[in-house]
Amino acid sequence: MIRLNLVLLVAVLASAFYLVHTQYESRRLYTALDRAQAQTRKLDSEHEQLQVQKRGEATPARVQQLASRQLQMRPVNPAITQYVSVFVSPAARAGESVP
Repeated sequence: MIRLNLVLLVAVLASAFYLVHTQYESRRLYTALDRAQAQTRKLDSEHEQLQVQKRGEATPARVQQLASRQLQMRPVNPAITQYVSVFVSPAARAGESVP
């Protein structure tokens, strides 16, 4: 009878320790999950801010301003336009091979 009581006492103690361990793990995992969700919200917010900045930088007026200031580009006009023409021999037009 004493052996049975000792075995049952050990089983109850083992069960109690396992229960405490399980609750501790559950709380630890819940805290980790909460931190991960907070990080997700922070990253989503940062992503939205970056999207707004991207749209602001890509406006046509902003691109025009950067092209004229940093790249020193200017609008096309006939005075500065250079036209390139390619010479094609009459033999090449007829389909013959030219050496």
